[in-house]
Amino acid sequence: MKRFEIITELDARTLENGDTVVLARGGQITPLARDTLKERRISVVFETGVSPDEAALAPAADIHRLAIASDHTGIALRRALVAFLRGRGLAVDDLGTDTPAPVDYPDIAAAVARAVANREADAGIVIDGAGIGSAIAANKIRGVRAAMASSDTIARYSREHNGANVLTLGATLVTIDQAHQIVATWLATPMREPRYIRRLAKIRELEQR
Repeated sequence: MKRFEIITELDARTLENGDTVVLARGGQITPLARDTLKERRISVVFETGVSPDEAALAPAADIHRLAIASDHTGIALRRALVAFLRGRGLAVDDLGTDTPAPVDYPDIAAAVARAVANREADAGIVIDGAGIGSAIAANKIRGVRAAMASSDTIARYSREHNGANVLTLGATLVTIDQAHQIVATWLATPMREPRYIRRLAKIRELEQR
């Protein structure tokens, strides 16, 4: 299997159709070469073990804008988190609700999930009574990986191992102080391990079936 530091258009033309080559870590493929490789069905294996397409699936490591919403049970916790997040210098899109009238959690989960899927926000937080229903609903939106966390450990694992881009919380399960710590841990945990990132591509394949 041939190994390249850089793949040019000339390199791509001299390879056999359907061939597989290795691109060194930090290597480059020229724009014209990319088109030719695709046209000739040539596969490129990256020494990092993660292709650019797979790497793009990892959640944003540096979060600057969040979308947040709650149902009627999570209003107090949501407002406390909005103040907490803005106090940390983050832009927060507060999607409500602000009345005690009952609100269905699938609606508020979908609003946050769509904001994340459409890249209107780097990440999202949804709050309902237990956080479970909102996670189920948010995960129905393609490209969203929502996880309910009730502890720092779960928050960290959901990001580091599972690439969660939406966090759900249960207003009846955590205090405001606990929620602050869970959210702080979640925001501060990047996803960097190639083997974990590669698994996100398999999750995407499940969505596309």
